[in-house]
Amino acid sequence: MADDLCSFTKDIFVIKVPKKSPLALRMIVLVFAMVCGVYICSICVKQISTHSKAGFLNIPVTQKACPEPYIEPWEIPYVHYPKPKTYSRDGCACNPVRYFAILSMQRSGSGWFETLLNNHTNISSNGEIFSVKVRRSNISTIVETLDKIYNLDWLSSASKNECTAAVGLKWMLNQGLMQHHTEIIDYFNSRGVSVIFLFRRNLLRRMISVLANLYDRDAKLLNGTHKSHVHSPHEAEILAKYKPILNATLLIPNLKQVEETTAKALEYFKSTRHIILYYEDIVKNRTFYVFADANRCSRFPEGSS
Repeated sequence: MADDLCSFTKDIFVIKVPKKSPLALRMIVLVFAMVCGVYICSICVKQISTHSKAGFLNIPVTQKACPEPYIEPWEIPYVHYPKPKTYSRDGCACNPVRYFAILSMQRSGSGWFETLLNNHTNISSNGEIFSVKVRRSNISTIVETLDKIYNLDWLSSASKNECTAAVGLKWMLNQGLMQHHTEIIDYFNSRGVSVIFLFRRNLLRRMISVLANLYDRDAKLLNGTHKSHVHSPHEAEILAKYKPILNATLLIPNLKQVEETTAKALEYFKSTRHIILYYEDIVKNRTFYVFADANRCSRFPEGSS
């Protein structure tokens, strides 16, 4: 009797879990798949509607490379194709451009020499840019200014814009050039800048010209205006009437100082691609042009005069 009671009790407490219907599981999976599909489709529709227009505008356009100019292989590092930010070179985009810098001292004929260069229709020499102190305050501002010049973004009266074939500036030795010569030399060599040294053989005449120019800043002999560079024989005669007085005691030390500065500049920049010119030689031979056809600017041997 006790065994029957235990058996009865076990039968009461044993509950069998009913088997799940396969049809119900399939319905659950189907509903889940439909929900996921609707969510994914909604995201795709949103992306297509918001970015379809931008997708058409952002198609990359491969620009055709400019053909190499007919030059010697060693000239290739000195040929450039700048892309100005301020304008488009249009049809001249594939015209090669050469970079140069005229390194000189005040009253050495650099203004007249630069005028000769700018008479060429494709040469832009932008003047004494670093006469403004803020542009030479540190090497960062110097490099920033040089980048703007050689990228053809420096706009001045000398700029030839689209079809420029040679671009540069006039840089005096006392305008930050000697103080930052190491970084500037690296810049010139890395950017393929050709250096033109322009000096004056007769240092005494240069000194007299410096004194006369300082006097005219206050006297203003030409109708009340000061002109550092004259453009007619009549104006030159007026300025030549002033005869400065030289300090005999300081004369020799001053001339030696100029010689030492010149020699130091030549020593510093001897590793650059350069040419040495003298004002007196150019005056005697006026048919001599460094950039006779804008393609010859890199054909002068280093150190030639």
